[in-house]
Amino acid sequence: MRDGLRIALAQFDFPVGAVEANAARISGLIAEARDRYAADLVLFPELSLSGYPPEDLLLRPQFLADCKAAISRIAGDVTGIVAVVGWPQAAGAVVYNAISVLRDGAIAATYRKRDLPNYAVFDERRYFAIDPDGGPCVFDVNGVVVGALICQDLWGIEPTFETAAAGAQIILVPNASPFERDKHAERDALLSERARSNRVALAYVNVVGGQDAIVFDGASLLADATGHVHPAAVAFEEHWLVADYDATARAFFPVAWPAETDEGRDAVAWRAIVLGLRDYCRKNGFDRVWIGLSGGLDSAMVLAMAVDALGAEQVTAVRLPSRYTADLSNTLAAEQCTALGVRLLTLPIEAPFQGYLGAIDEIFAGRPVDVTEENLQSRTRGTLLMALSNKLGGLLLTTGNKSEYAVGYTTIYGDMCGGYAPIKDLYKTEVYALARWRNAVGGAPVIPWAVIERPPSAELRENQEDQDSLPPYDVLDAILFRHVDQEQSREEIVAAGFAPDMVDHVLRLVRASEWKRQQAAPGPKISRRAFGRERRYPITNGYDEVVARS
Repeated sequence: MRDGLRIALAQFDFPVGAVEANAARISGLIAEARDRYAADLVLFPELSLSGYPPEDLLLRPQFLADCKAAISRIAGDVTGIVAVVGWPQAAGAVVYNAISVLRDGAIAATYRKRDLPNYAVFDERRYFAIDPDGGPCVFDVNGVVVGALICQDLWGIEPTFETAAAGAQIILVPNASPFERDKHAERDALLSERARSNRVALAYVNVVGGQDAIVFDGASLLADATGHVHPAAVAFEEHWLVADYDATARAFFPVAWPAETDEGRDAVAWRAIVLGLRDYCRKNGFDRVWIGLSGGLDSAMVLAMAVDALGAEQVTAVRLPSRYTADLSNTLAAEQCTALGVRLLTLPIEAPFQGYLGAIDEIFAGRPVDVTEENLQSRTRGTLLMALSNKLGGLLLTTGNKSEYAVGYTTIYGDMCGGYAPIKDLYKTEVYALARWRNAVGGAPVIPWAVIERPPSAELRENQEDQDSLPPYDVLDAILFRHVDQEQSREEIVAAGFAPDMVDHVLRLVRASEWKRQQAAPGPKISRRAFGRERRYPITNGYDEVVARS
């Protein structure tokens, strides 16, 4: 060992609300870091004791009392190592997002987060306070002065500067930072700049695992005081990460550090969704899933992801053909199930569909057939799929993509039925790209190429194609990305070269579909602007820039 210390980063999953289980795991991991890796210091992610984000659990006094009792028990067992553990600290009428330094059987120091994020998926100012007397936290480990920040604190200039000015040679940064595409480069650049400008090394640990609509990727990091950022740890997997810190060079030397080898956009997106799906099922008590398999791309994608997440034996696909279902659709669905080893059921919907029509025939008499009958087919399918889930157990997955949710090209209580929506945050063009990527890796294709190549259709009327009702997906998605993800106005989108009438049409659809989206199943966030926690528009909304300018 060089002149310095050995640090272990606990890149593990700590489920929300599982205080007792998390406490037991943390205690066991502290002992393992000491006994197996001879670590002097072990760092856990942000709020690892409570899980992140605990949300309104933080409003329950008993929950906070349980966290306080648990951190005290953990501290009492710490000997021969220093542990830094995140937890929600209640102090009178306020709660702090805190980390405590545990050593020699006691809590030696506690640091309270100074910068509380309140954007995107974060609501920390709803729950946490900022300590007006709070300042830098530094402590000694083996003669090395160690500082500590929490997640967002690193993004501001002052916390890092003040902690380094207080003498810190290395700063620990526990995080609960959700995955999103294209964030890693920004994060790496930040760590490099903070380390170099303050001449301090940084140890950044991130939690891993799925939590409702959020996926934490881990991908923990080390940065030397020179600004050199070491390769990120393997993402979406639990790992012990161990490194020696050289106090003279203020640099890290990895000891056990499985490095990420594929940070391609499609690879990480697929892995994020698969982990989100697996953890949603596991943490909510579902051991199997159901999927309505249409022979189209979206349901084929969800089927492949479900098999990757849970295994083929835990997945059941259901064909629900109607009078409008093409033979090719049935064939392709069967072909994919055979290739993946998935059980396939077939439930024709003609009889129950006719039953619904008969029940309302007198009321609808004299009215032309329209989208009502199309939606009724979808709702017939949703009813049957939910019946299978209710009677036989398991979670029904819904198969809508972000393009469809954006413009309402979905049927409420029909194809929106289900408890989890794996591709909810993928635009249709991204679904195509991800399907081609998945077929290109890992041997035989998991999605029949004919599914990818055929024109998309809801198959709710004769010769129907999505493009009958929507702009081409490459155009639609480009408009949606500008409006939804980048919050661009109508004028900005038109100025970018899109036809005004088309822009107006798309924006009206987005506006009119808010009520549907707010009833949609959760799905894993992978973009910077996902529907749900990140994009929260009012349903009843008097501001309409399209109408105002028409």
